Amino acid sequence: MVQDKDMLQTSESSKPTLLHRVFPEKRVFLKSGDTTRMVRLGPGQQIIAWVGGIAFLGWSVTATSMVMIGIMTGTTLREQAINDRAVYETRLNALAEERNRRTTEAADTMSLYGKALEQVSHQQGMVLDSHMALEEAQSGTEALRRLLVQTMAERDRLAQQFAAIADDNPESAAESLARSDAMLTYLDGALEDTAASRDALSKEAAAARAELARLQHENRLAEERADRIFAQLEEAVNVSMAPLEQMFTEVGLPPEQILEQMRDRASGQGGPLEPIAISTSGGEAYDPMAARANEILDHMEQIAHFSSAAQSLPFAKPVSAAVRQTSGFGYRRDPIRGGTRLHSGMDWAGAYGTPIHASGDGVVIHAGWQSGYGRLVKIQHEFGVSTRYAHLSRIHVKVGQRVSRGDRIGAMGNSGRSTGTHLHYEVRVGDRPVDPQTYIRAARNVF
Repeated sequence: MVQDKDMLQTSESSKPTLLHRVFPEKRVFLKSGDTTRMVRLGPGQQIIAWVGGIAFLGWSVTATSMVMIGIMTGTTLREQAINDRAVYETRLNALAEERNRRTTEAADTMSLYGKALEQVSHQQGMVLDSHMALEEAQSGTEALRRLLVQTMAERDRLAQQFAAIADDNPESAAESLARSDAMLTYLDGALEDTAASRDALSKEAAAARAELARLQHENRLAEERADRIFAQLEEAVNVSMAPLEQMFTEVGLPPEQILEQMRDRASGQGGPLEPIAISTSGGEAYDPMAARANEILDHMEQIAHFSSAAQSLPFAKPVSAAVRQTSGFGYRRDPIRGGTRLHSGMDWAGAYGTPIHASGDGVVIHAGWQSGYGRLVKIQHEFGVSTRYAHLSRIHVKVGQRVSRGDRIGAMGNSGRSTGTHLHYEVRVGDRPVDPQTYIRAARNVF
């Protein structure tokens, strides 16, 4: 009876469980030379192998996705930077074309204005000559009239003498009478010629006055047209220059200092923005139109200097919109050492390998490892401004290389003293760190 009970227990224990049915025992035979070895894989070992395979597959899919996202994000940011730069260059080219066209129009208008002034001066000279000739003719006529009166009085006196002489000597009286008639005839003819010349000069003077009035009217129209052109140019220049001046002021760079340094750099160069000098009299008389045109040209030159300076300063973000800001500039608790410390830049977190781009034109002055920064790139910009890009996983530039805004300089990483994958970005004036967000905000209304 006891033996039957043991057999029943043995039969029940030999029944396969659910785990054994799902993962039945497998045997693997390994043959090496003349020796054959058998390895048994139980349910537990099979479960461990399946879990490890699934984990490896999941890790492979995740890593591949992150790499593909990093590549796509880098390509998108690069294309966006190229597009932004193309739009900015298109705006600059359009502004330059508009500036050249307006400058040409202003020069043409000033040329027409100068020609009109020359014609007015010529006509005024003609009118003055006509007036002088008319006055001379009137003076001659008056002198002839006085001479005629004297001659008539002399004739009457001679007539009386002739009457007295006629009684004594008739032949001498007739000869004197003939000479007097000839003299009167000559004076009458001269008087008629003078009157005709006076009338002709009067007509010429009237025609000259009419031509002068026409030229003065055309001159007023030319001045009004030039005034409209100058007003449009002045408005366009003010609209373009005000945001640039405000942008530099917000980041603590006086616009006057920017212009002074850019002018010193461009000294000795000429071009389409040379001042206009027009003189119709050959002297140095003040010309309000030329002064107004020169002021506009000076403002256009300032816009060109501001645009060149803005390109060389870190007004752009070094990362794409796909990342998130994790820390700003200012005092905060140190996540590694503890305590309150100055965080001298901004932090953006993103996927490992996210492309990092230069925020402005400049020259690479450091590209390598530096203590807590890890892999670090430093770029020197204009006006004593520099930028730092820290904790990179890779560096794509070398010292001495000149880079432009939007160029890829590295990849986001976790090197150095860091608690996770992110970019630490600094802007420094001299050796003093400033808030990078100040530059980014200042450029929003311009670029």
